[in-house]
Amino acid sequence: MIWVQTMNKTIGVKILSSGSYVPEKVLTNFDLEKMVETSDEWISTRTGIKERRILDKSQTTSDLACNAAVKAIEKAKISVDDIDLIIVATISPDAPMPSTACYLQKKIKSNQCCCF
Repeated sequence: MIWVQTMNKTIGVKILSSGSYVPEKVLTNFDLEKMVETSDEWISTRTGIKERRILDKSQTTSDLACNAAVKAIEKAKISVDDIDLIIVATISPDAPMPSTACYLQKKIKSNQCCCF
């Protein structure tokens, strides 16, 4: 539960659900061993990383966000029209402008909300 204070009124805001999505292509440490001089043990002990997900060339950050958003919307049993605000935080945006949140808004067809 998140509480927002505005103009001397407290408004309750709920996080109803969450969703996640990762690309299907997997690159493991063992795959990296075949490409460069390294080992699973070396990478794992230093980073804790065992595998990473690789984005398909046709996919964008907003595509990943869209898949996650659809899951969250379905889990919450709400309509996209019930969404008031979309926030996307990323260091790999679809484009410098507009915000990736705007691309996500278009993909989920949520025309009634703000986004940044």
